[in-house]
Parts: sequence; C-alpha cells; structure tokens
Amino acid sequence: MKRKKIAFVIVALLLLVSAGIYFYYGFLFKEARNIESEMPDFSITAAKLLKDYNSNPKKADSLYLNKTIEITGKVTKETDSVIILESTVFCLFTQKIKEKHINNKVTVKGKCIGYDELFEEVKLDQCTINK
Repeated sequence: MKRKKIAFVIVALLLLVSAGIYFYYGFLFKEARNIESEMPDFSITAAKLLKDYNSNPKKADSLYLNKTIEITGKVTKETDSVIILESTVFCLFTQKIKEKHINNKVTVKGKCIGYDELFEEVKLDQCTINK
C-alpha cells in the first residue's frame, strides 16, 4: 500500500513539473520579435498616421497597434536613441543612432505601441532606419 502511495506522489510531481515547464516555455517565455527583419504591414507618412489616430483612435489602434509599420517623414528632433518625425511620431531605437538626420526626410520601420494623448504623439518601438 505504501508503494502505491509513493508511486502516485512521484507521478503527480512529475506531471506537475512537466506542466510547469510547458506553461513557462509555452506562454510566459516568448522570444522577442525581430522587427528589423519583418516586412512592414503598412507604409505611410507621419502626417497620415497622426490623422488616422486623431480622426478615429479605436480604428487606428485596430489597424496599427502592435504591427510593423514603415513611417516616412522629416526629422524634427533627435537624441541618442530617439527620432521624432514631423513633431508627431516618436520613434524609439534599440541602439544609439550613429548619424544625424535632423531636418532630413527618413523612413523608419518599427512596432506601433499606440497613441500618447498627453504628448499627442504616436509611439513606435524597436525602430530602425531604412536605407
């Protein structure tokens, strides 16, 4: 009788550990997307993107949120890891920007993370400059 209880406990522990490992690797631990290698879902101008968010934020979110998009516009502000296009699209880069692009027209690819109502900017993450 004791052997059956011990065997049952061991099997139950093995199942519990297996379920934990499956849950961790299947749901919690996901590799980050490589936005640089993804094809963009949309290629639009910074002005059009802001217009879409100002006219209908819910529809714009359904179109652009968490999607890879390519934005073209004039660089109005730049720091080590941020470029702002047309004073309305905030582009955060994963690495420092090597060359200066201020007042130049560029195309940036990144993941749209939504509209910031406080700063009235559309925000992109994991950005790269297309050449």
